Amino acid sequence: MREISLDRLRTLVAIADLGSFAEAARVLHLAPPTVSLHIADLESRVGGKLLSRTRGRVQPSAIGHTLVERARRLLADAEQALEDVERQVQGLAGRVRLGASTGAIAQLLPQALETLSQRHPAIDVQVAVLTSQETLHKLAEGSLEIGLVALPQPPVKDLRIEPWRRDPVMAFLPARWEAPDVVTPDWLSAQPLILNDNTTRLSRLTSEWFASGGRQPAPRIQLNYNDAIKSLVAAGYGATLLPHEASTPLPDTRIVMRPLQPLLWRQLGIAHRSRDIERPTQHVLDVLWELSAG
Repeated sequence: MREISLDRLRTLVAIADLGSFAEAARVLHLAPPTVSLHIADLESRVGGKLLSRTRGRVQPSAIGHTLVERARRLLADAEQALEDVERQVQGLAGRVRLGASTGAIAQLLPQALETLSQRHPAIDVQVAVLTSQETLHKLAEGSLEIGLVALPQPPVKDLRIEPWRRDPVMAFLPARWEAPDVVTPDWLSAQPLILNDNTTRLSRLTSEWFASGGRQPAPRIQLNYNDAIKSLVAAGYGATLLPHEASTPLPDTRIVMRPLQPLLWRQLGIAHRSRDIERPTQHVLDVLWELSAG
């Protein structure tokens, strides 16, 4: 089945509006035979007459009127689509898909999204909750534009992975506990623990920290949602190890934070495709880089 050209529909609408083949040719900057050819092609396609001449003026027939009204909507939609794409190319609007862990989404992204909404309100950031490995996989297959991932990560073809933030991991303890000023693996391993599940980079970091003191404690519960972990700490259920981003509010007053000995750091990186970065994506990257210092 032959498709109908938008150029031919535009010619039909122009004739219906102007009432003249000659006027339509002038307005559309087409030769008169070309206008006639467009209408003949449309009539051949639909199998009926689209125009009739009444009192010296060309008007749509019944089926022509139906096609003219549909053509107006199609042409308007096509024009709107081009304008939307042009705005995206110019960086004025667009969609950016971003993958990150729950911790980054809860603690870091809100600041970036607030700044972005002030500068570029027409850019829509769609956020997916993913592990670092899932994020890198989706970036590589093209279903994400940006990822916030735990470091280190092995190189991935056609992706750029750069260090973004380095935040200290702290002990989060129920305030009613009698806790030392500095928390060691030996002391913390003797307490009830709430830790990240073993699918996360933070879980591996904390396991290595405990191992540095010759400890391998079994947590009471493992979760992959830092805010839920903090709620359990506040309730006195146990202690945890979590990153503390300097720009985020202090935790619940029922929680105290203590530094670790030895020190432990959580490093995050920004991953994105190494070439052909669209302007909306670059605007999101620019905002994220402003948070790199914490």
